[in-house]
Amino acid sequence: MPQVIAYTDGGASGNPGPGGFGVVLMSGHHLKEISRAYRLTTNNRMELLAVIVALESLRHPGTHIDIHSDSKYVVDAITKGWLQNWVRKGFKDRKNPDLWRRYLTAAQPHHVRFHWVKGHSGDRYNERADQLAVMAYKEGVLETDEGYERSVASQG
Repeated sequence: MPQVIAYTDGGASGNPGPGGFGVVLMSGHHLKEISRAYRLTTNNRMELLAVIVALESLRHPGTHIDIHSDSKYVVDAITKGWLQNWVRKGFKDRKNPDLWRRYLTAAQPHHVRFHWVKGHSGDRYNERADQLAVMAYKEGVLETDEGYERSVASQG
């Protein structure tokens, strides 16, 4: 089975505000970088979307992937079982249900392990994922985070 290592990061300037994510994927001697930016979003949405995009980038079902993230929100939700409780309760009173459902679909065919890394601690690939995220929202084309903007509009 293919083995992939992913480093993911996300951020927003203003939270909510313009935001982006960065992903560094490595398999053997191959390295791929992905980033996108959004005009209005949150830090947590970008952290989670980075993980989702890493998973959706995998070509082969059954891939073993180690995801390194500095997001306690994402890592703890998955490794501590919070997400399964949220699913059981239909995401009642939880933020980002659109992205969590998308995560569950993206993760399902693979073998996923999470590793929390301290942000801005000198980890080469975590730093690169952070750079990609920041460059995306500072210099890139800003897309619409429809899930976030829909939820804000529905709250009135």
